[in-house]
Amino acid sequence: MIKKHRLSFSAISVDNKKIPEAISRSPEKPERRRPSKSSTYQYRKKRFGAHGKSPSYGAKREESLKGTIPPPGSGVIRVIPLGGVEEIGKNMTAIEIGNDIIVIDAGMHFSNEATPGVDYVIPNTTYLEERKEKIRALFITHGHLDHIGGVPIVLSRIGNPPVYSRNLSILMMRKRQTEFPQMPPMKENIVEKDETVTCGKIKVRFFGVTHTIPDSMGIIVETEHGSIVTPGDYKLDQIDGIVSKEEEKEYAIFDHAKVLLLMTDSTNIENEGFSLPEVKVHKGLENLIKKVPGRMIIAAFASHITRLAYVVKFAETLGKKIAIDGRSMKTNIDVAIEAGLFSPDKGTIIPIEEADNYPPNKVVVLMTGAQGEEFASLNRVANKTHTKFKLHKGDTVILSASIVPGNERAVEKMKDGLTRQGARIISYRTAGEDFVHATGHGNQEDIKWLHRKTHPKFFIPIHGNHYRLVLHKELAMEIGMSEENIIVPDNGSIIEISADGQKITARKEKAPAGLMMVDGTSVGDAQDVVIRDRIMLAEDGMFVIIALLDQRTGKLKKSPDLISRGFVYLKENQELLRQVRIIIKKSVEEGAAKRGQIDFDYIKAELGETVSRFLYQKTEKRPLVIPVILSV
Repeated sequence: MIKKHRLSFSAISVDNKKIPEAISRSPEKPERRRPSKSSTYQYRKKRFGAHGKSPSYGAKREESLKGTIPPPGSGVIRVIPLGGVEEIGKNMTAIEIGNDIIVIDAGMHFSNEATPGVDYVIPNTTYLEERKEKIRALFITHGHLDHIGGVPIVLSRIGNPPVYSRNLSILMMRKRQTEFPQMPPMKENIVEKDETVTCGKIKVRFFGVTHTIPDSMGIIVETEHGSIVTPGDYKLDQIDGIVSKEEEKEYAIFDHAKVLLLMTDSTNIENEGFSLPEVKVHKGLENLIKKVPGRMIIAAFASHITRLAYVVKFAETLGKKIAIDGRSMKTNIDVAIEAGLFSPDKGTIIPIEEADNYPPNKVVVLMTGAQGEEFASLNRVANKTHTKFKLHKGDTVILSASIVPGNERAVEKMKDGLTRQGARIISYRTAGEDFVHATGHGNQEDIKWLHRKTHPKFFIPIHGNHYRLVLHKELAMEIGMSEENIIVPDNGSIIEISADGQKITARKEKAPAGLMMVDGTSVGDAQDVVIRDRIMLAEDGMFVIIALLDQRTGKLKKSPDLISRGFVYLKENQELLRQVRIIIKKSVEEGAAKRGQIDFDYIKAELGETVSRFLYQKTEKRPLVIPVILSV
């Protein structure tokens, strides 16, 4: 349960006076009011759906299942996707065999419109917390935040099991762990792609995969009926559909293997053909760095370490300086250098504030912010709030990233700001034959190739929202897999392969999978009141009532003070406020008389509901109403 509430106030100014205790009881109190079945229900139904509940409702409903899910039967293999199968992000899957559980990945995704103000969301760990004595290890496929972002918090909640991954991923997790000094140290184990580790009675092997970050690896879990295989995020190292000899060699382990279950990425299931190889992006950026006159600013995902390292190395060969800006990009470049992936000459990388000290054609700037994020470096440059870097007329900005759905308007606004300052913009849509971006996920032909290479008996599509998983199921059926051997999961689905290895089913019970939100220093899956209040504040603002009550007579000492933020402009709504004051006086004094004694909780609850209903009738808005009753 989240204990922290960011809506508390230490003091409110009323008629130029400070009232320190004004809302000391916390604004959660008004939630005790009894909502009417008219306006309140209709509002909630409109905002939160037919069930009239807020986003964490599912988490509360699932709590009733705690302790009711039996362990897997003898010989049964249980697979539980706990994140990443109703969205893209916060990937995590548990595999349970007998008395042993291993976990694959522990990612995060950032806040969205359903979780305003929340820092980020991680997978729900309730099922694992209840069985932490069985958890033998956490395996990480690669170092992107949607696979490692939740690691520090998840580890602390599931008993801090040992963590296995390749060198770069371990280094990136170690760096992230420093942001959580209160958490126990990570029990890190660096493995290589040809190693085997034993966790309890479960044997796990690894293989290398191609992605936009080095040291990405797939995982093979051995069982008596065959292997469980997941490559994590991957694409093929291929040119025009011809897979490289290195890639063929890497996947040759499956030529004669018995694969019981394949779980694989569905991110690009809609994209036809093979994915664009990263080498073509390297060539495109090479051409642009050589031929574009003036200063160049390249904005990319900080997680595209392979691309960033290549840009640094190539620019260095041309005698150019590299200025890097953006916390995550600086961190990732530092980690890549520490991992030995590349080693720039001393003086090649310069501070961003020194970029103006060199001729424009001798500087390449790497920045975060290709998605138009509010506080990212490039967006601050676009709106002229960056304190250390200014655009010059004639600068070229390369957006080396596709636009994530939902970010279109932010990117367009950023482009306007850059163009107004005289910059030329090159994106993946305008670069012509000089490719500036390629996905790190396989398209349909990459995916088909993996299915045919592994020839699995059973299949669970992962890493994508539901319609992508269904498309992946249809693709698997097109190349010969039987529908009864495919399960399309939800977060929390409990999928079991029978003890004889002949059948795959999904149990009717589900593991808790409601939102697990990280909000400041708090973590929880039941922020119903907090999230609902934030949504109401964002949409309709708040309305604060401060009434001074004579404890002896039960009458108001003076006309109540009203404060509005984000609701209505008080000076232009004097008649509305006059009517509200009449309602407040009547509600407070009748409430005091009805009980025979002054019951502040009762008066506040009645007052909050009465005023809320009246404001909705008059304005069709429902601000967060915060009644404060002071007695003298």
